[in-house]
Amino acid sequence: MHSPILISFPDLLPPEDFFARIRFYSESGSIPLAFYRDNSMHLVCIMTDYIHLEALACDCSGLFTYPSLAIDYPAFSVFEREVYEESGILPAGHPWLKPMRQAGLRSNAPNQYPFMEFQSSSMHEVGVGPVHAGVIEPGHFRFLCIGEEVKHLEICLGYQHRGVAKLFRSGDIREKIYLAESIAGDTTIGHALAYAMAVEAICQSNPSSIPERMIALELERIAMHLADLSALSGDIAYIMGQNIFAALRTTVINTSLSICGSRFGKRWICPGGVNYPLTADKAKEVCKTLAGVWKQTHLMVEGMLGTAGVLSRFDDTGKVSKEDCLAFGFTGTTAKATGLAVDVRLSFPMMPIEDFYPITHDSGDVYARFWVRCQEIAQSISMIEQLSARLDEAKLMPMGDITSDSIAISLVEGWRGRIVHICQSASAGIIDSYRIIDPSLHNWFALALCMRGEGISDFPLCNKSFDLSYCGSDL
Repeated sequence: MHSPILISFPDLLPPEDFFARIRFYSESGSIPLAFYRDNSMHLVCIMTDYIHLEALACDCSGLFTYPSLAIDYPAFSVFEREVYEESGILPAGHPWLKPMRQAGLRSNAPNQYPFMEFQSSSMHEVGVGPVHAGVIEPGHFRFLCIGEEVKHLEICLGYQHRGVAKLFRSGDIREKIYLAESIAGDTTIGHALAYAMAVEAICQSNPSSIPERMIALELERIAMHLADLSALSGDIAYIMGQNIFAALRTTVINTSLSICGSRFGKRWICPGGVNYPLTADKAKEVCKTLAGVWKQTHLMVEGMLGTAGVLSRFDDTGKVSKEDCLAFGFTGTTAKATGLAVDVRLSFPMMPIEDFYPITHDSGDVYARFWVRCQEIAQSISMIEQLSARLDEAKLMPMGDITSDSIAISLVEGWRGRIVHICQSASAGIIDSYRIIDPSLHNWFALALCMRGEGISDFPLCNKSFDLSYCGSDL
């Protein structure tokens, strides 16, 4: 299958059949891309086996509770919490039914949040945030420790809920690119592209400039991976790496600036194509710049990974297992660093990519996540060189009318992992629901898992090795 995908809204199943089908697909190895309640009082579930998609729906107007899916299939955990918070439908027996959006915290009542507690004199709690020393979004981290060893980390987000997904449903869905670019500021291209493809699918319109869109996406991936290499270097006081990677990241985002007038790629992507065509001469210039970036990146990485002090901090720190990745549906670098070759560019590509296969490592630690990012930079540069030879005539294609009673699903492999946008229409072309699943929604729990048994002083390093979005899980 190629992304995006347009399907007719599925026939409604009785609730018992709906949940039975979900369990059947889960037992067969599929994972949920989305599980939500729409505005027409339907529960909708999109499942995938990484090759095909299956959409299921049931009428939930008279449904007040159901046996939790998360008990047996943990990837449903965050989805069930979200459905419960939005609709009040109780997933009975859910192992971790806690708030997603933190209404209590926003009303200045943080004690309402049920943090895990241990009644033991040998344990102590350490709270970090929500206000941090850096210029980052608010998020609270509660550590339960014995001495310096972390036994449990609980992550509490949602301090600045913006209601972004709700805003997509008001007004013309075809005019929301500015909103898509603001979903997560460091993933402007990833979310703008997912939105544009969802709109094109629901309007049954064909876009132009697909190679150029893919170049924009890979430029964003290179820039953000360099930013992460810089941050990881800084966390272990490897100042030369911190400065060089940061400077190289500036070179890459300035390349985007030279094309579309924005270092973050704003206004580059739009429904129907691109606003700023990439000429053959400009593409050659981009490739030349990136060749220089990789030369310096490669030398810096070789120097770092040849240093015993660096390896002692990265090796065996913050490990995530392949089994947990499969169970919880982790994605992106988090999954690839455990040996899972999951990548939308392979399973649901916008267009075929010659000889593409996901970069993986099997140790699941900070080293693996650092190494995967390094190798993906080289891979993305190679892809941009291939795509530059496939540039087509850039012209904006018009958007047609919205298809009724349909679901458009777009998947994009952002630099953090799988981004999913779902645009669901009702009769007369009215947008019934717009759902956004950022990779951070699932991957925050990977950070909590990787800290178990680690020293609390390694938290900043582990946190940077995932580099997750606070706002991305709070839409």
